Amino acid sequence: MDETTPSKRNNESPKASSAQSGTAFQLAAETVRQFPQKPGVYLLKDSVGRVIYVGKAKNLRTRAGSYFLKAAEEERRTAAWVKEICDADFIECESEVDALLMESRLIKDIQPKHNKELKDDKTFPYLMITKNEDFPRIEVTREPKARGVKLYGPFANVGALRGAIQVLQRIFKFRTCSLDIEEEDDRWNWFRPCLLASINQCTAPCNLRISKEDYRSDVRKLQMFLEGKRSSLLKQMRAEMLQASKDLQYEKAAKLRDELHMLETLDDRGELDTHTQPEVFYIDPKKGLSGLRQVFALSKTPRTIEGIDIAHLHGGDTVSSLVQFIDGLPFKPGYRRYKIRNVSGVDDFRSIHEVVSRRYKKMHDRSEVFPDILLIDGGKGQLNAALAAFAEQAIEPPFLLSLAKQEEEVFLPGESESLKLSKHSFALRLLQYVRDESHRFAQHYHHILRKKSTLER
Repeated sequence: MDETTPSKRNNESPKASSAQSGTAFQLAAETVRQFPQKPGVYLLKDSVGRVIYVGKAKNLRTRAGSYFLKAAEEERRTAAWVKEICDADFIECESEVDALLMESRLIKDIQPKHNKELKDDKTFPYLMITKNEDFPRIEVTREPKARGVKLYGPFANVGALRGAIQVLQRIFKFRTCSLDIEEEDDRWNWFRPCLLASINQCTAPCNLRISKEDYRSDVRKLQMFLEGKRSSLLKQMRAEMLQASKDLQYEKAAKLRDELHMLETLDDRGELDTHTQPEVFYIDPKKGLSGLRQVFALSKTPRTIEGIDIAHLHGGDTVSSLVQFIDGLPFKPGYRRYKIRNVSGVDDFRSIHEVVSRRYKKMHDRSEVFPDILLIDGGKGQLNAALAAFAEQAIEPPFLLSLAKQEEEVFLPGESESLKLSKHSFALRLLQYVRDESHRFAQHYHHILRKKSTLER
């Protein structure tokens, strides 16, 4: 029997067929109501049992159930095919990260006909691991290389993929930079690692703090996880931990213990909403960073940027946001919120002074690495307030500048005139991206406090 034209349907009238299809749709909706409220992957099927769509979910029952709401019939991406659903199934996963990886594997294996809509006329993103380097790199790309790499994917959502990488980087501590690191080159002993090393999310092969063998061992563990071999990985790591303990290698045993704990509790830390990045970045981040180096005559291409903005609650309470970008993209684990303590009323200058003092004195006292660039939202007054904070603490500031909204003017320390970059400049676009993200994050905190204030009345 040809599964695309079942013989049973050839003798049915269109009206009878439509009624039967409607009944099957309702039965599928009833099936979905029994799905668990846990992370996983859902599979939507047609009248002959073919999988026509695969998706991941934080809550299987809620997400899969959304296809049976009236909104799905009106949504552009689902309206044309949602009524084809006649059955549904699910695979429960331990976390959203596991669900994302499972979704990718199923889409690649099954190739459901309606998942193609997720392409949106763009190529799917892949997770790429380089193979021919002493210290392999892990990166997201839409243009994967044909040789010398290991590819995972395609993935349906580049933002969720970046979020998953940031979650997994906390466990396996791999590098995501583009440095060409060779273990035999002693010059790397004097290289300054980026912020990821300071926050214990990278083992800093760029400073040769880890051997090639140990680093590659970590990457192999990551690959086992990406390939769905979680149980085998946990078993292997437990055995390694016990052996390290027997061999009196207590530091190695402690490292494995911590990695095991993070893997075993991934469901507690694997929520992608916390880590997911914006899907559309309208310039090439690398071009933005290269542009900043050229425009400001920096000695090297910057990797880390922090941005600070201020927001006010009903003209009273003042809050500040700090966002962190690494390699031109938001790094959400590095985001911070501050409630201004020592400023009464609306005073952006004093508020900037306070948050800069609090942030960078703490980093200085802990010998943490400063960002390559610090961007203040505002004009010359805000920039001077930040400079005064560093001077008062006797701390050497990172490369510091401010960006004023109205004319998109850039202000630099010691310069009386502002700098106006071309509106098409990649450097300006990246600065705008950081500034706008810090503003969004500050406003979000402002709304949280405003809601809390309303509830407490």
